[in-house]
Amino acid sequence: MARVIVDVMPKPEILDPQGKAVHGALPRLGFTAVSDVRQGKRFELEVAEADEATLAEIHQMAETLLSNPVIEDYAVRVEAAE
Repeated sequence: MARVIVDVMPKPEILDPQGKAVHGALPRLGFTAVSDVRQGKRFELEVAEADEATLAEIHQMAETLLSNPVIEDYAVRVEAAE
């Protein structure tokens, strides 16, 4: 078994109200080192094998279901086996 991670983030030019809310709350909680926050989604997919065909299918899945390509970017990576 292999684990493939799909990280989905708002595109840089898209407003991120959830990230801004977190960023605004941090100083009130005493955290002052953070200059910006962007909030996204993480999908962990268990697959039998992370071969080229499976990764191509996951890229297609990310484009059509896991993300909205108009406002979000995604990245696919294989997590190291433990």
